[in-house]
Amino acid sequence: MPNAHDVLFKTLADPTRRAIFERLVRDGEQTVRVLTGHSGVWQPAVSKHLAVLKFAGLVRDRREGRQTHYSAEPQGLAPLIDWMRLYGAFWRDRFDALENLLNRMDQ
Repeated sequence: MPNAHDVLFKTLADPTRRAIFERLVRDGEQTVRVLTGHSGVWQPAVSKHLAVLKFAGLVRDRREGRQTHYSAEPQGLAPLIDWMRLYGAFWRDRFDALENLLNRMDQ
């Protein structure tokens, strides 16, 4: 079973899915019909992308009558943010060590 990082990276690797997620973050809750109008792909494809985003924990859905409304779940990015924070600290430490070495070499 893939871990959360793998699922998020794979999900967000697709430009259409990223665009849908970004639209939901920026504009708030929207129906599949509205998302389809802005995506440039057919409704069945948008629905599949939304299913992948939902599986990854990046969107949630809400039924209202015959329509499904989708909204972003930005906290779904938490595993990715944690992963990036870990490697950000790693590289910051490496650059600090390099700077210290270069300072010692100058003296």
